[in-house]
Amino acid sequence: MINWKALDNVPILLYILALKTLLLCLAFAGVKIYQSKKAEAALKKEQAEKRRLQDHGRRLHQDP
Repeated sequence: MINWKALDNVPILLYILALKTLLLCLAFAGVKIYQSKKAEAALKKEQAEKRRLQDHGRRLHQDP
């Protein structure tokens, strides 16, 4: 025999599961955005440093 009273809690449990899944997805998306911005900042810093070194090298060759 099925205990029908136990099934009364199923909708709330499904809502909790859906909410937990949504929170996990948002957390992973946030981490992904954070990592991509951090990598982009490091790349920009590296490019700026490379440009600075190239400009410095050009100045050395131009100065008599």
